Amino acid sequence: MRRATAQLAGPAGKGPEPQAPLPAGLYVTATPIGNLGDLTLRARDILGRVDLVLAEDTRVTAKLLAAYGLKPRVERYDDHADDSRTEQVLARIAAGGRVALVSDAGTPLVSDPGYRLVKAAVEQGLLVTPVPGPSAALAALSISGLPTDRFLFAGFPPPKSVARRAFFEELAPVRATLVFYESGPRLSDSLADMAAVLGPRPAMMARELTKLYETAVRGALPDLAADPRCQSPKGEIVVVVGPGETRAASAADADQALREALERESPAAAAAEVAKALGLSRRDLYRRALELKGAA
Repeated sequence: MRRATAQLAGPAGKGPEPQAPLPAGLYVTATPIGNLGDLTLRARDILGRVDLVLAEDTRVTAKLLAAYGLKPRVERYDDHADDSRTEQVLARIAAGGRVALVSDAGTPLVSDPGYRLVKAAVEQGLLVTPVPGPSAALAALSISGLPTDRFLFAGFPPPKSVARRAFFEELAPVRATLVFYESGPRLSDSLADMAAVLGPRPAMMARELTKLYETAVRGALPDLAADPRCQSPKGEIVVVVGPGETRAASAADADQALREALERESPAAAAAEVAKALGLSRRDLYRRALELKGAA
């Protein structure tokens, strides 16, 4: 990947290059998750040049803009925005407008509003540009000490225990590090349900990332659930859970997978599919597939 460079000045003696006009479009702009110093130079430039900033909470965004001396027009756009509001924004962009979409903190659309607007803008062929920056999920993952080569961001678990446990059971087979957001009052119960379903996996609870009282607590899920620091803490919370141990497939697992594959494929194709999925011998699976096919 080529290193990005900034053009700070023109030829010698001619001063700075004139700034190119900002193209019409939707600029999905990440904002700090706590520390105001984390606003990128590009995000600051974009927010100072757009015609309109769409904010999850205009009061929160107004404080950020004021801290940098920026004075664009700010309007509310959240999950309650109706279709007519979305169409108004799209019409504005189609007519040449430059619009930035921000959330209260972090990257828009990551458990934050904006999906419908971005989807509609893409469908209409309008320019949609990312202005990347802070993300609580990635910030927590980066300091968790857990595998980062494969991870799944799962957002907020359901608020009720029965639905929450079903949610975790669905994610249990995923061989990847899991990343969740959670609220302080629900954290302890949520960790207890994680421990009951996912077992003693290594995990980390991070709160108030990049802020004055930034805290990271690491340990096995049952230990985190019992830790006093995880009992209704204040602030924004991210929970990172390590992947479960890989279990060798049993003969019963192989038979079940073969029966499902044989419903739509030949014995040879079914054996190849299951061999790839379970890491078992294709030859042995082919023999078993023929046995199952003959017994059916």
